[in-house]
Amino acid sequence: MCPLISQVTLVPEEAEDMWHTYNLLQIGDSLRAATIRKVQTESATGSVGSNRIRTTLTICVENIDFDSQACQLRVKGINIQENQYVKMGAYHTIELELNRKFTLAKKQWDSIVLERIEQACDPAFSADVAAVIMQEGLAHICLVTPSMTLLRAKIETSIPRKRRGNCTQHEKALEKFYEQVMQGIIRHINFEVVKVVLVASPGFVREQFCEFLFLRAVKQDLKTILENRGKFLQVHSSSGHKLSLTEVLCDPAVTARLADTKAASEIKALGDFYKMLQNEPDRAFYGIKHVERANNALAIDTLLVTDELFRHQDVATRTRYVRLVDSVKENGGTVRIFSSLHVSGEQLNQLTGVAAILRFPVADLSEDESSSGED
Repeated sequence: MCPLISQVTLVPEEAEDMWHTYNLLQIGDSLRAATIRKVQTESATGSVGSNRIRTTLTICVENIDFDSQACQLRVKGINIQENQYVKMGAYHTIELELNRKFTLAKKQWDSIVLERIEQACDPAFSADVAAVIMQEGLAHICLVTPSMTLLRAKIETSIPRKRRGNCTQHEKALEKFYEQVMQGIIRHINFEVVKVVLVASPGFVREQFCEFLFLRAVKQDLKTILENRGKFLQVHSSSGHKLSLTEVLCDPAVTARLADTKAASEIKALGDFYKMLQNEPDRAFYGIKHVERANNALAIDTLLVTDELFRHQDVATRTRYVRLVDSVKENGGTVRIFSSLHVSGEQLNQLTGVAAILRFPVADLSEDESSSGED
């Protein structure tokens, strides 16, 4: 059973709030929310029928399923408060919905959970960014929120090569490709929320596309594009693949535009770590054992850790990372919690999900093991 020790009532107002909720929920928590239950009824004549009834249930969480693209959250568990429709111990799945409140109770509220709630409730974290990462024949349209990078559209088409004396086929295919990208932008980018649209590519593709976009917007009187022309920022990238978004966000021009967003600070912190790893490897460590030993030496200046580690089902493992975060903060260090749905979080997960930039070298870390790596 899940005893109600302490609880909060929250209302998800936008899709990203579902991601925050996913990070707040753990196996063993108590969740109370309105839901639909199929109930069998028997009439006075003995005939049996079924109706879908809206009721409020409290379940002990056993399984959590999050669809990152649709931002839908389904939570399965056993009922722990009986009502007229559902008996104690019966299984039920609650699908959390926007603008419908739910109550979450935990046996223990740690600092990571409380920080997540504070972040979700702070409107300053809503500075969103859109990105179009492209090359000839390939484009990715992404939304970069404070907590995740969402791929909204992937456009892929074959572009014939230019031939000497005849570029007609190439130009027609390229124009058709640009048209598809333009429609993707109109369909997937909400300019009332998005403050900047990054258009990145190798070569001159971004310039050619933006010229096409604004000329077509004038011809077709696309006010959404014309009124937000100042939000488009052209940036170089090495390719049109989604992972190129990391280098795009490191561009000085982009960094200046996004200086106050969480996504930009994550990218900068990861970039600083890689620079340190290359130039002063004795001050850059990853892997939980090495990072903990650096923390014991009070050497950590910046701790980099992904939110995926705080969703670990093993309580002892989760507590280990929470204790590390609290200790680094107490010792005056900075903690950057990366979203595993950002490209920067994906890269950090490749380094076991935890890394640290040290204030000074700690020589004894490499006496019996390599200076950095998985434990």
